[in-house]
Amino acid sequence: MGAYSPVPQFSEADVAEAVKKVLQPTANALIKEGTPFTGILYAGLMMTSQGPKVIEFNTRFGDPETQVVLPRLKSDLVDVYTALLDGKIPELEWYEEEVVGIVVASEGYPGAYEKGTVINGLDRLADDILVFHAGTKKVNDHWTTNGGRVLLLATKKSSLLEAQKRVYSELDKVSKNGLYYRTDIANKAISRVSFS
Repeated sequence: MGAYSPVPQFSEADVAEAVKKVLQPTANALIKEGTPFTGILYAGLMMTSQGPKVIEFNTRFGDPETQVVLPRLKSDLVDVYTALLDGKIPELEWYEEEVVGIVVASEGYPGAYEKGTVINGLDRLADDILVFHAGTKKVNDHWTTNGGRVLLLATKKSSLLEAQKRVYSELDKVSKNGLYYRTDIANKAISRVSFS
């Protein structure tokens, strides 16, 4: 129902452990089985007291996760792809700013929900707000709901707290009729940073 980047709960050592225990063995197994993979392999991971555990693998970007990570990527994504296809390891450059993204969903999601609710207010959002459409459809000049996960609104700021406050304040401009979103996205990370 939302995501943020970076994730201050996880250290560089945690990331290195995930690469060593999950990602590299996965890549090695694909090659060993004669099924090398070219493309995006998204690994949804959870850090536990026993180390990283796999929630899911997808052969595409994860939606909310990507929508908060890619705005921080300073490197040109096409150059990254080209380097990988040429067998090179690209150097990635990142913006220092932090991103918070909030999913706007249809009431009832993940269960039954109605389609066709008009979404008002998107034209009033500030220029620093990124809007990612997921379950929308344009009907006569109006955006309407056409799925459970409807939109993700995100922004990039100097801290997670600033980004969180900004995106939630802008969400007040979007009509709430038939829509909902969580109000606690990034709270855990912000409280960890505040007390560390």
